[in-house]
Amino acid sequence: MYWLATRNGVVALPRCRPLALLLRPPPRRCTSVAPSPILIGQFRRILCFKEQKVLRGSRKTTKKLSALSNYVDERAVSNILWWKERMQMCRKPSTVQLVKRLDYSNLLGLDVNLKNGSLKEGTLNWEILQFKSKFPHEVLLCRVGDFYEALGIDACVLVEYAGLNPFGGLRSDSIPRAGCPVVNLRQTLDDLTRNGFSVCIVEEVQGPTQARSRKGRFISGHAHPGSPYVFGLVGVDHDLDFPEPMPVVGISRSARGYCINFVLETMKTYSSEDGLTEEALVAKLRTSRYHHLFLHTSLRNNFSDSITGTCRWGEFGEGGLLWGECSGRHFEWFEGNPVSELLSKVKDLYGLDNEVAFRNVTVSSENRPHPLSLGTATQIGAIPTEGIPCLLKVLLPSNCSGLPALYVRDLLLNPPSYDISSTIQATCRLMSSITCSIPEFTCVSPAKLVKLLELREANHIEFCRIKNVLDEILHMHKNPELGKILKLLMDPTWVATGLKIEFETFVNECESASERIGEMISLDGEHDQNLSSFPVVPSDFFEDMESSWKGRIKRIHIEEAFAEVEKAAEALSLAVTEDFMPIVTRIKATTAPLGGPKGEILYAREHEAVWFKGKRFAPAVWAGTPGEEQIKQLKPAIDSKGRKVGEEWFTTMKVEDALTRYHEAGAKAKTKVLELLRELSSDLQAKINILVFASMLLVIAKALFAHVSEGRRRKWVFPALGESSWSEHWTQTVEPVRGGNRMEIVGLSPYWLDVAEGSAVNNTVDMQSLFLLTGPNGGGKSSLLRSICAAALLGVCGFMVPAQSASIPYFNSIMLHMKSYDSPADGKSSFQVEMAEIRSIVSAATKRSLVLVDEICRGTETAKGTCIAGSIVETLDTIGCLGIISTHLHGVFSLPLNTKNTVHKAMGTIYVDGQPKPTWKLMDGICRESLAFETAKKEGIPETIIERAQGLYRSVYVTEVIGGKIDSKLVEFCSMGFNNFDRSQSQSSSARVQILEGTSSVNSMEVLQKEVESAITLICQKKLIELGNERTSQLTDIQCIPIHVREQPPPSTVGASCVYVIFRPDRKLYVGQTDDLEGRVRKHRSKEGMQKANFLYFIVPGKSLACQLETLLINQLPNQGFHLSNVADGKHRNFGTSDISLEGVTICP
Repeated sequence: MYWLATRNGVVALPRCRPLALLLRPPPRRCTSVAPSPILIGQFRRILCFKEQKVLRGSRKTTKKLSALSNYVDERAVSNILWWKERMQMCRKPSTVQLVKRLDYSNLLGLDVNLKNGSLKEGTLNWEILQFKSKFPHEVLLCRVGDFYEALGIDACVLVEYAGLNPFGGLRSDSIPRAGCPVVNLRQTLDDLTRNGFSVCIVEEVQGPTQARSRKGRFISGHAHPGSPYVFGLVGVDHDLDFPEPMPVVGISRSARGYCINFVLETMKTYSSEDGLTEEALVAKLRTSRYHHLFLHTSLRNNFSDSITGTCRWGEFGEGGLLWGECSGRHFEWFEGNPVSELLSKVKDLYGLDNEVAFRNVTVSSENRPHPLSLGTATQIGAIPTEGIPCLLKVLLPSNCSGLPALYVRDLLLNPPSYDISSTIQATCRLMSSITCSIPEFTCVSPAKLVKLLELREANHIEFCRIKNVLDEILHMHKNPELGKILKLLMDPTWVATGLKIEFETFVNECESASERIGEMISLDGEHDQNLSSFPVVPSDFFEDMESSWKGRIKRIHIEEAFAEVEKAAEALSLAVTEDFMPIVTRIKATTAPLGGPKGEILYAREHEAVWFKGKRFAPAVWAGTPGEEQIKQLKPAIDSKGRKVGEEWFTTMKVEDALTRYHEAGAKAKTKVLELLRELSSDLQAKINILVFASMLLVIAKALFAHVSEGRRRKWVFPALGESSWSEHWTQTVEPVRGGNRMEIVGLSPYWLDVAEGSAVNNTVDMQSLFLLTGPNGGGKSSLLRSICAAALLGVCGFMVPAQSASIPYFNSIMLHMKSYDSPADGKSSFQVEMAEIRSIVSAATKRSLVLVDEICRGTETAKGTCIAGSIVETLDTIGCLGIISTHLHGVFSLPLNTKNTVHKAMGTIYVDGQPKPTWKLMDGICRESLAFETAKKEGIPETIIERAQGLYRSVYVTEVIGGKIDSKLVEFCSMGFNNFDRSQSQSSSARVQILEGTSSVNSMEVLQKEVESAITLICQKKLIELGNERTSQLTDIQCIPIHVREQPPPSTVGASCVYVIFRPDRKLYVGQTDDLEGRVRKHRSKEGMQKANFLYFIVPGKSLACQLETLLINQLPNQGFHLSNVADGKHRNFGTSDISLEGVTICP
């Protein structure tokens, strides 16, 4: 806590720091600005927070204070100018009117001459100014009663970006003021952070205050883009949507190339990547949502480097791809050491002490492929691009999103080392073959864990989620099949987190942390904390008063507080019974026409009280009848401020005393609960590295299991990866190992087409050198290049590939160049952009590279473009890389090229009814047919234009047409093309917090499960023997596999016929069969009351047999004493009623 709240004011503990510029207000070009002497003179009268202590008696001390004052004033000028620039960007008419009333003589922008503008010491404005001076670049919201208020400049920001209305309308005689109700704080913070602002929130000290004294206030927290405000979360009964943290980014240039540094304030980590090309650097900027951008002064020197690329940062910062990316964003220059100075900037930006340490999580770039360039990433859909099939959407099922999808995306953009990719593939292979059920894999953001535990704001819901994470780790460890996967996931998790933890230590610490949470937190199924209940007191009262703290901590830890609340509740019930019930009984016994006495005991929710509400109940004549004595004791009910609530609400002294006692006991119990929750947060902070590691491991496990399930459904395969001898195949000077520079893919299909649906044209690619590819328009050249690039990238990442079989070398870089567009902002034509990208590709290519260039030199004059293309082919041939250069420049075949390894390939065409048609098949040879006229006609070009073009073509190129009319080798034709994009959309799956069942219910369920399993085995094996033949021995092994609560089927069930049994909460069984067990389980559990249902399943060969066994079980299980919920289904099923031959069919164990 940076501020200590007292009764009379607020004292700052650390020294005041300047605050760096904030990212993402509306775009502008940033330059370093020093205030001129004129401006400094204009702002001489600066009102800001200074040290209030006055030292006397020393001339030396006076001089020091004078120097400090001048320093603070100059810094305040810079901060005020910063806000003035942002006020000039406001566009809403209401905001523009408010801005006119600002006076830029203080950080709040208050004009002291306007109404409510006083900044005298002791006023609320003065107090707010002190807080603002602590974090001058943050919007400040101050709690005042039931509102959060902002003044001056901050009020203008709220009106402009949060859509709030100014207090008091647009009165010109008052300072700008705006705010939001307490209940709308989250929405207001979301609006501000979404627009790039950071917010400082000031809370009031709760509790009674002395008369005529202002409540104490303190800074309760901050909200930054990617880092929400969490103050008070420990006491609420809901979860907080926590976005991914947004790093601070610093870019510099070194001898190796470009360097990018990421700093995460939430995680207290930083990482660096050096030796990047300009294209790879821009790709990283495009895919990272960052809080602030810092550019090192090493970028400002003009340079043109053949290795790192061309980027000109002149006096006005013009030119270059990086400049084009940064010029539309807000950034700040910095100098000095690129890492240490950036960390210093981050500490200033977030107001951190110099002693705060950041952990280096940099993963060495040695022996790793180069990150994808911007062009490559966009052309295969690793970065979502309009018109390009998205690779991420086909790697994972539509219900897998969030953290697992982000992990896969980052892995594609930054391919791992050979060891890690081999480990990922080995893990996926194991995942594909296991038969046991798998956990749900609870995904918790590591940044959320760190922030909530650091600030001690984790509530019981979050602790339950943390326990789920730990228990799922322990479940994997105890399972023989999943235990192997858990060990393999350790290294990928190390790379993702930068934390190196021994396996045994990791498991032991997870068990310890899980036990610690289990000892403290009240879990589902524990029924020792029921709400108080008395017939005379409305149940809503006890629910509202006690649900905010009961069911969070085990009762054993707060037994004394529990007992006090129960006694107070009983006393309240007794007081209500004695003082109110006789009156209610008297009224009910009174029979009168309309307008008679009325009265009842009600819960006044707004006042958190139980009172008597009635009218006309007082007797006209006091005769000593029952209830009269209690009526005489009634008095009007009053609120917390001493005001009368209404004419119909009454209470008594005894009831009020009981209410006060109950509220005090409840408040004491709640305070104790929050204290224990915060204590648990402090205890778990010592294990924060274990928790971060565990949460990331489950994210990776969920991503890989989801990928394997989707890959099996699409009938993809695991490729064979190249050798791992880095000393041999990572340098350019050593010849690659035998077979190491060969890529062979059989049955390659476009990744965006579903092979399972039979809509893809397969190709076989056997590549040992460079291909020079020709083919017609629409013949599949671009699709082939995109498909090969995706397959190679998936292979080096350890994923499955869209093919029938594949052998992929471990490339050190994968580079794809497709079409280029001009860049008017950079002053470059499309051909200039293409040449810049080709230059980057050629300079980075090695023997271990995959280079794919589509329609080279398309943007310039044909003859010279052909020669440039030929020279590029020669260069790549000399390098010895694998790749494909596609072209329509057929003149390149007439050039005297010095190539030794380049092979001519073509996309096939055939003639149907005298018209050429593409086959989309890769063939040997050269294809000179472009299908240009046919393509133009298909796209609606007028017939007259096409006929004239054909005439001109025949008159000039008739010899070439006849010479290149038919290629006898290109004879295949397929009517399906590569243009059917997979349009499936990702659907978010909502996370649900579920906790294990109680011990007794689990034991009884296990007994029932074993009984059902035995019955199923007996019934099905007997039936299979009856239907079998000489191969019966292969059909009698029925293996039932359970799916417990918070588990799901393994990927091996994808596409397999399964018979399953559901164990319903009412202990009835449901029998079914399906070819999509995962989807069926998810559908059943989505129904009300079925969230914790257990399943039992076994795999059979074919849907017909599954249907027959399903019917058999529905009819036979009731005879074994089991109750079925769908017993009627057995009377309407005719599947397999006739004898079937099982010859050639094998039961899958």
